[in-house]
Amino acid sequence: MGAREKPQGNANSMQRVKVYRLSDDGKWDDQGTGHVTVDYMERSEELALFVFDEEDHETLLLHRISPDDIFKKQEDTIISWRNLEYSTELALSFQENTGCSYIWDHICDVQRTMHFSSLNHEAFHSMNSELRELPAVELSTLPIILKIVTESGLADQVQLTELILNDKPFLHLSVPHRNLSLIGFSHGISQSSFLT
Repeated sequence: MGAREKPQGNANSMQRVKVYRLSDDGKWDDQGTGHVTVDYMERSEELALFVFDEEDHETLLLHRISPDDIFKKQEDTIISWRNLEYSTELALSFQENTGCSYIWDHICDVQRTMHFSSLNHEAFHSMNSELRELPAVELSTLPIILKIVTESGLADQVQLTELILNDKPFLHLSVPHRNLSLIGFSHGISQSSFLT
């Protein structure tokens, strides 16, 4: 693995680890001792576990954190996982349990954020596909649109409200001409969004 300058502040005993790989004969082989951190991969928005050798600062381990539930915390000082790409078992053995807890919590936070982002992404695309099926914003379709909005979830209501309010023809119809149907419709959308 390539050389990399050792990050400042990671050389404390809380994050000092030994890296182990399970060999084909079932024994844990020591791959070296270093300092672990969770950081962004180069030219990527993905987070990974990095272990830098404590002597020559070479990268001992680089493992992208995925939303998959592959990590296991064993006892108070070991985090292990199966690297699916290379079909190998890996483990970090921490010098102190506080360092293990810190990295474990960080991994869990990253995975939780990934799951949340994934859910938001799916919800957004789901909503976009539903919005394509909405009728055009006209006086005759307002009751149908209002029904769809009131039966949707809060995130869908907010996004739909933003789309309608950014619809220039809709705004030109309702505000300058004081069209009461459109103003009432806007009020109905706002009310359903805030009362849900």
